[in-house]
Amino acid sequence: AVPSFVLPQIAALERQIFDFLGYQWAPILANFLHIMAVILGIFGTVQYRSKYLIMYAVWLVLWVGWNAFIICFYLEVGHLSQDRDFIMTFNTSLHRSWWMENGPGCLVTPVLNSRLAPEDHHVITVSGCLLDYQYIEVLSSAAQIFLALFGFVYACYVSKVFLEEEDSFDFIGGFDSYGYQAPQKTSHLQLQPLYT
Repeated sequence: AVPSFVLPQIAALERQIFDFLGYQWAPILANFLHIMAVILGIFGTVQYRSKYLIMYAVWLVLWVGWNAFIICFYLEVGHLSQDRDFIMTFNTSLHRSWWMENGPGCLVTPVLNSRLAPEDHHVITVSGCLLDYQYIEVLSSAAQIFLALFGFVYACYVSKVFLEEEDSFDFIGGFDSYGYQAPQKTSHLQLQPLYT
């Protein structure tokens, strides 16, 4: 149970931190919901609650869909464009992925006196990155999908085991495979009330 919950929780917390640094509100909200779902999955496992594990498995299907969307967004599949779509920030700001300016090996150069920038923003050029920020985000989402698929299989298997245990519960001394037989009374016993 440990790898199926600890690794997704660590990966989600790591992703949450970098999305906070980039002010990307949609991923922050999705990561928060994912962290809550993982906690419910842990609770369902510890408390033998198959309903929580089933809910966790359903959430993981949605989580895979969200991460597939993020992959498509950063690779600009179809009509998605990072330059004109501010989906990740709910169209509230011009912020981008934190990895854009802080990726491995990236050199950030400010562009002075640019007409493209609003008054409270600056325009930069980023060069020399060992791995572009789009690919870092894609790799992060791909890792989330991999962990979610592993967690989905785990949640389905464990909830199936819990449901089978609930169905085959055997009360003490009864409902065995050979059938329940009540004790027989013998006629030679006479019951007397006790008075003290």
